Amino acid sequence: MRRPGTWILLGILGLSHLAILFAGFLAPYDPAAQNRELPYAAPSRIHFSDHNGLHLRPLVCTSTSDESEEHCVQHPIHLFVEGGEYRILGFIRSDLHLFGVDEPGRVFLLGTDSFGRDELSRLLYGGQISLAAGLVATFLALLAATVIGVISGYYGGWIDESLMGWAELFLALPWLYFLLVMRTLLPLHASPTGTFLLLTAVIGVIGWARPARLIRGIVLSARSRDYVTAARGFGGSDFYLLKRHILPQAFGVLLTQAALLVPQYVAAEVTLSFFGLGVSEPTPSWGNMMSALQQYSVLVSYSWLLAPAAALVVTSVMYWLLADTIRYWIQSQ
Repeated sequence: MRRPGTWILLGILGLSHLAILFAGFLAPYDPAAQNRELPYAAPSRIHFSDHNGLHLRPLVCTSTSDESEEHCVQHPIHLFVEGGEYRILGFIRSDLHLFGVDEPGRVFLLGTDSFGRDELSRLLYGGQISLAAGLVATFLALLAATVIGVISGYYGGWIDESLMGWAELFLALPWLYFLLVMRTLLPLHASPTGTFLLLTAVIGVIGWARPARLIRGIVLSARSRDYVTAARGFGGSDFYLLKRHILPQAFGVLLTQAALLVPQYVAAEVTLSFFGLGVSEPTPSWGNMMSALQQYSVLVSYSWLLAPAAALVVTSVMYWLLADTIRYWIQSQ
């Protein structure tokens, strides 16, 4: 991958995923912790000076008021502070956070929602759900596509016609409406884990057809190559021929399809959660975080609640650029 900017792109994409993976460390608060006295609090302004002059340590200002006037109490931001407990990778317990302020101060870098919950913490934790849904659904779709495409392209005949007939049917379906219908048939009052698994399974099952057709075409072309025919003549088994000579040619296509499918499936999860058919509160996802924006007054008054939409757009663009880079790399081989 010698295209200019490739490693920068991969680095940014990797860092963003690491930030989502270690959300508990980067998030200053529990995403479900409510501050009912601070609904729709604006993002905290960071200061490097006060009445005593400049400071290297950043400060945030907490407003307090009495009967006569309003006061601003400044709180320094500390690094590596102890806070609420969380789990790293689902099983390592920790209470260390990257930054925070002493009580009763609050630092809301992206503001709060209607319940006073920290938007940055919810954005990071919500990214775990949305990105995981996209990645797992992509894995399931490409796994099914690889198996079906290989069987169809390698063995041909009535098997090929039957499997590709099903692929044509899936391609003809309007996937968004089909996804909504399938989700409404599933139980609505499931646990967050159960909802996540059902959601990713449904999304993954729907998306196998197009990559299966691409893989089928590669296998169909590769099986008639001279070196494959020679290997078969020397007694090579079907498994050996697929593993050694045919499947490696589909690797680049699988990478490109993965980079294209992940943002599509993340958007599918966001869409379902936005309409209340995906992961439900209080577990955050980018979709249910944006559901408050269905109210026009919220949309025009509290712009910081658009942060999940911005994260979705940035993530999608990064994956599309990655797919373009992979395609360029394949063509240059």
